[in-house]
Amino acid sequence: MEDILNSIKEARERAKKRKFVQTWDFLINVKGIDLKKHENRFTQEIALPHGTGKDVKIAVIADTLVSEARKHAQLVITKDEIEKFDKKELKKLAEEYDWFFAEAPLMTIIAKTFGPVFGPRGKMPKPVPPNAKLEPLINAVKKMIRITLKDTPVIYAVVGKETMPDEEVAANVQTVLNFVKEKLPKGRTNIKSAYIKLTMGPPVKIKVI
Repeated sequence: MEDILNSIKEARERAKKRKFVQTWDFLINVKGIDLKKHENRFTQEIALPHGTGKDVKIAVIADTLVSEARKHAQLVITKDEIEKFDKKELKKLAEEYDWFFAEAPLMTIIAKTFGPVFGPRGKMPKPVPPNAKLEPLINAVKKMIRITLKDTPVIYAVVGKETMPDEEVAANVQTVLNFVKEKLPKGRTNIKSAYIKLTMGPPVKIKVI
């Protein structure tokens, strides 16, 4: 953890001050993995101990939970509206919102209408079981990020905002690193290098043990 913390401090010192709040970007370069093989690719969600510090936009597709959804989500799509979205509108939705939820009985129709656009983007709605409360489900994803390894041998993750304490960012980085080491076929051996940087700052190498 100390090596990670030192790299974060160096990255902060080397980055110029900007007129906006920058994010912390964590990049892991992988090696020795054939990404043409489907089994070597993945998209998985993990919870960061301190979240990303970013505002998370939630959309809910609801039928019986419309009133509750409106209390906790930025967008509510009703059952009657599901089939009204065209492909262009669905792409915009997928880009604009971080997480989607849907009542479980609606998932079949959602798979047909939203699936072709949302599926490849890793944005398929999380099913809400009957009688489940929305609020705890939504609160849980606010600290989650998606870790993806697909066409290029690079894993990218947002691990915080520059306003967060270095120790919290370091804990988030360690969490991502631990996950990736467990996920890769040969663990640490498959990691070529890792870097931390602020949005507009230079990357600083992190020692991977």
